Amino acid sequence: MIATIAVFVSSSRKRNDKPMKQTTTPEQDKSRQTGKTEVSQAQPTVGRFAEIPYDQMTPEQQEACGLLIEAEGLEPGAALPSAPLKIWIRNPKLSKAVASLIGHFRPSHHSLSQRERELAVCIIASKWHTPYTIYAHETFAKNSGMPPEMIDAVISGLPASFANEREQVIYEMATALANSRWISKGLYDRAVKALGHTGITDVTVLMGFYTAVSLTVAFYDVPAPGTKI
Repeated sequence: MIATIAVFVSSSRKRNDKPMKQTTTPEQDKSRQTGKTEVSQAQPTVGRFAEIPYDQMTPEQQEACGLLIEAEGLEPGAALPSAPLKIWIRNPKLSKAVASLIGHFRPSHHSLSQRERELAVCIIASKWHTPYTIYAHETFAKNSGMPPEMIDAVISGLPASFANEREQVIYEMATALANSRWISKGLYDRAVKALGHTGITDVTVLMGFYTAVSLTVAFYDVPAPGTKI
């Protein structure tokens, strides 16, 4: 009797066990048709990231690329000039949003001098220990006329003192913010007097932007120029 039941169950399974139909998403169907997937198999060229050649960008990426080039003040058709932009272009909506901010922080488009700008950037870059960003803005700071010993102190997190009142205030507020310190009422009052709210917000948003830059190049392990990838 048991043997008869076993045979019946076995034959029932053979009749009823049918392969389950596999379902795919439209994106999977498209990737099968085109042979393209979100994960690039190309050789990394920007740290761990494989740069997208312009002729392989989507129309939206090409549009975003044009906006970034314009925001950087470069000639149409120029290549994206920095590692974070080459990475961010993978996300064209983000790149379009970032373009206007990049345009704002071009020289003479904001309230800070080039030295003041690089002072704030060097402080926040040293906070995140990203060789790519530190190397680039150490060079920019030197080109802006900042004394080498001041640059070394700022990047190394050592005490520094500036004769220029605006630079001293930017140094103090940027250092405090980068190290998650409370802004005292005295420093607040001096910053408002020296920079005004336009200057203060230029400093804080600039630091936020270069935090995004630093986190991006840190995640993709982008080295300083001249080092092996």
